[in-house]
Amino acid sequence: QVLSLPIVVIVHGNQDNNAKATVLWDNAFSEIERVPFVVAERVPWEKMCDTLNLKFMAEVQTTKGLLKKHYFFLAQKIFNDHSASLEDFQSRNVSWAQFNKEILPGRGFTFWQWFDGVLDLTKRCLKSYWSDGLIIGFISKQYVCKLLSTEPDGTFLLRFSDSEIGGVTIAYVTRGKDGSSQVENIQPFSAKDLSIRSLGDRIRDLGQLRNLYPNTPKDQAFGSHYNSERGELG
Repeated sequence: QVLSLPIVVIVHGNQDNNAKATVLWDNAFSEIERVPFVVAERVPWEKMCDTLNLKFMAEVQTTKGLLKKHYFFLAQKIFNDHSASLEDFQSRNVSWAQFNKEILPGRGFTFWQWFDGVLDLTKRCLKSYWSDGLIIGFISKQYVCKLLSTEPDGTFLLRFSDSEIGGVTIAYVTRGKDGSSQVENIQPFSAKDLSIRSLGDRIRDLGQLRNLYPNTPKDQAFGSHYNSERGELG
């Protein structure tokens, strides 16, 4: 006999996401000298952060990992708590149910289903953008409004969609009819969308986008990601 990595047998592709969650949890949090199949039901949030970071970097094949501000957003999401501080979350435990069983408030998917969608999208379509530091990604819609509301027209940033699995959206500043500053969010782009026209070319096409937050001209930030032929508007 020989010890192996955990294996989950599935009979249909729709079980794949849950199987990956099971393997990840077992790999990250099981004790070496454990009773077979016994894994902790709750683990420290700090250990979960390390696991998510290692998974992200390995899956996307990038050296640019997650930052404290990303962990803060992820903690707010998984614990459904927007009042706690970063330090408060560091002392908490997260359960298997919070990770992969409980549906996120107002959504139709779990935390892991959402995070796995981000992994897949970034790996397939956004690796170079992420590695170049062009995507904030893990940031709430509410905090984006706070960041951008005092910025000049056309300032924009990229974040992963809260409402859709595997989507990236662009938030930008525009001027309302009354002259006040407003933050608009473009419909999220999926991997399918980005396989038809790349993110860089879509950003070039959108005339209302001028500077990547805080103040980098978009052609300077994304120029290396533009295709040489402009093509038609996406």
